[in-house]
Amino acid sequence: MDPVTYVLVDGENLDATLGGSVLGHRPSPEQRPRWERLLDFAERTWGAPVKGLFFINANSGSLPMSFVQALQAIGFRPVPLSGPPGVKVVDIGIQRTLEAIRLRPGNVLLGSHDGDFLPQIESLLSDERRVGVVGFTEFINLGFANLKASGLEVFDLEYQVRAFNQELPRIRVLTLDEFDPEQFL
Repeated sequence: MDPVTYVLVDGENLDATLGGSVLGHRPSPEQRPRWERLLDFAERTWGAPVKGLFFINANSGSLPMSFVQALQAIGFRPVPLSGPPGVKVVDIGIQRTLEAIRLRPGNVLLGSHDGDFLPQIESLLSDERRVGVVGFTEFINLGFANLKASGLEVFDLEYQVRAFNQELPRIRVLTLDEFDPEQFL
């Protein structure tokens, strides 16, 4: 069996961070990530075919069918979940999926900023696999930084994945190697 890279996306978390912390408003369609670029990035970066799972909160009882169909067209498998009021269905679904992946070979790339996944991500690091987290690096839970020494890779959704068609209004710390004064003039 060929190795595979599981790409798990916490769309709720990434969308909320994009809208609330990066843009300061609900993202318009042209400001949203191009999710196929995340799949391409994972395949190129780790050299293995990808299996994309996009977790969706379906507690409302209905699905955004045009979005679901678009996800399917680019290679993601939508995972719509519902549950009792107040239950974080997407988080629980991703946690269970990470635990199930632990029993099989394959790399894992998690699209989320959420520290609720730290125990599952840490347990995957002890295996012979590549494990990463992708999001806006300045908003990724600091607990993931502690796991970098154990092999966790952290990727930026805008700067490394290049998932956006336009530059986002972000302020981040630049290393001197990254610093280009022309970008500020």
